[in-house]
Amino acid sequence: MITIATYFAAALAEIAGSFAFWAWFRLGHSPLWLLPGMASLGIFAMLLALSPAEHAGRAYAIYGGIYIVSSLLWLWAVEGQRPDPWDMLGATLCLIGAAVILWAPRGA
Repeated sequence: MITIATYFAAALAEIAGSFAFWAWFRLGHSPLWLLPGMASLGIFAMLLALSPAEHAGRAYAIYGGIYIVSSLLWLWAVEGQRPDPWDMLGATLCLIGAAVILWAPRGA
């Protein structure tokens, strides 16, 4: 369960950091938004490195499913746009894929 929480924390850090850039570039906010955004992206990288996956590519693949769900939660909570049924179906399929990658039995 700690692994899942770490992936969700990494997703929050990445989305917040990326949103800071979005806010500056697309919404016209102050360039000062980039400072906490860069810090947040650094935290994201550190958290993702805590993944128990033995290979970075596999950790990133697992993270991808979590990131999609987290992005839709951000869409709803921060941007006020409720995900539609297609968003939910896509996110569910991605989570199933991430779960298979994370918990699949692997040989030596």
